[in-house]
Amino acid sequence: MHPYLELARLDRPVGTLLLLWPTLAALCMAAQGIPPLHLVIIFTLGTFLMRSAGCVINDYADRHVDGSVERTRNRPIPRGAVTETEALLLFAGLAAGAGILLLFLNTPTKLLALAGLAIAGIYPFMKRWTHLPQVILGAAFSWGLLMAWTSIHGELSRAAGILFLASLLWIVAYDTMYAMVDREDDLKIGVKSTAILFGNLDLLIIAILQATTLLSLALAGGLLQYSHGYYIGLTAIAGLFFYQQRLLRKRERAGCFAAFKNNTWVGFALLAGTLLEFAINRVAA
Repeated sequence: MHPYLELARLDRPVGTLLLLWPTLAALCMAAQGIPPLHLVIIFTLGTFLMRSAGCVINDYADRHVDGSVERTRNRPIPRGAVTETEALLLFAGLAAGAGILLLFLNTPTKLLALAGLAIAGIYPFMKRWTHLPQVILGAAFSWGLLMAWTSIHGELSRAAGILFLASLLWIVAYDTMYAMVDREDDLKIGVKSTAILFGNLDLLIIAILQATTLLSLALAGGLLQYSHGYYIGLTAIAGLFFYQQRLLRKRERAGCFAAFKNNTWVGFALLAGTLLEFAINRVAA
């Protein structure tokens, strides 16, 4: 694969799916059914572009430390396949592509996008200054849910805010799993993370984050007056969280990474449950 495509993680769709499924779920919730096709296309393309841009700027920020981490030492920049200048130009191109998509959205969504870009831009550098970079990532990754809502309604609601909170809590949980993979290397090179901050309480805190994610999603469903289908999706999510805890229990690299990747199914279950809710309601009507 070409190093540019590798740098943008087009060979690893897990991160894109972690963004895409919840964003589409929020879009469906806001539309109270199947959203307009042009919005589905815009948010799908935007997710791919911004996730790729985020990976590029993250690797640029980590260019001096990735070579010392087992999982990242063969990334394009540390192995010399892509220069620092090329990485910045690629980031600019991807961000510009996402910016073009904004032309087709309403003003509130454009303004939200600018704030979201700022958060996404500072995230890669936070791991040098705070043990909570996962919280910044959670805000950046959840921003698309707010944009999805305003693209339909032109404003936010209480339900949108609770969905944002649920997504943020969930992301802190799964990115802590991801950070657990690199914890030993990060301790050596001085990179900070929630995995280091939580220490031996990591599994307990992840479980608490997962439980509060479910409670927040349930509360959002109550505000939106959902019933059977949506909560079937939440039940599936609860099962996935339990499975992830089993994968994490030995704190081994492979188990932690497998638990992290399993979260793509959490987002899919949220989208599937939301669509099932609308399908059941339509049949009942």
